[in-house]
Amino acid sequence: MNAAPADQLRLLDVQALDVKLQQLAHKHRSLPEHAEIESLAKDLAQLRDLLVASQTEESDCAREQTKAEQDVDQVRQRAARDQQRLDSGSVSSSKDLENLQREITSLAKRQGDLEDIVLEIMERRESAQERVGELTGRVTSVQTRTDEAVARRDKAAGELDAEAASATKDRGLIAATIPEDLLKLYDKLRAQQGGIGAARLFQRRCEGCRLELDITELNEARAAAPGTVIRCENCRRILVRTSESGL
Repeated sequence: MNAAPADQLRLLDVQALDVKLQQLAHKHRSLPEHAEIESLAKDLAQLRDLLVASQTEESDCAREQTKAEQDVDQVRQRAARDQQRLDSGSVSSSKDLENLQREITSLAKRQGDLEDIVLEIMERRESAQERVGELTGRVTSVQTRTDEAVARRDKAAGELDAEAASATKDRGLIAATIPEDLLKLYDKLRAQQGGIGAARLFQRRCEGCRLELDITELNEARAAAPGTVIRCENCRRILVRTSESGL
């Protein structure tokens, strides 16, 4: 393949921009905020699960408390009615009086037991409410940290994207001036050789594979016409000759 020396030199400019684009893409993928956001997302999910569990516990306690207070109220009302009957003197039979007094005593004990249950439920509910408050604060804190990390990531990613867009534009402008067959070969080799399709021959060394050309390769490079596109015998990349090639 033949191509003007100037076209071959511009291929190095395209290669430099392609390397830059690879580096920018790597930086984009490697932004520390990615790992930070992922870690915070896991923490946030766990905290939200705990918060939902605590809110459910508080809600259950509230229902238990309401039911227990209703039971206390029913016992209290029944005891009040019995006491009213006792105080009214409407019960004349000694046996009925004894039964009524026994029931009032039993209701008092029942009321006391139910009030103890209400207190126990209230303590559990208060504990759950405190837990809800604590977890709500932690969720808010982690969410704030997540929002800050996302903002930092988006800012850094935006800067990298802008730089990549500029490099892509420059690459397109330069690539448009290079013969199609040469550019096609370059792109093919770049895909095969880890992103490097063309390398400078510098001080008798291929800058693609970093190996020095042997004497036979050097003689072939010296004898090749300036417009001949030469390849590294070792890595098969396009070798671009310059005034610093050492030929």
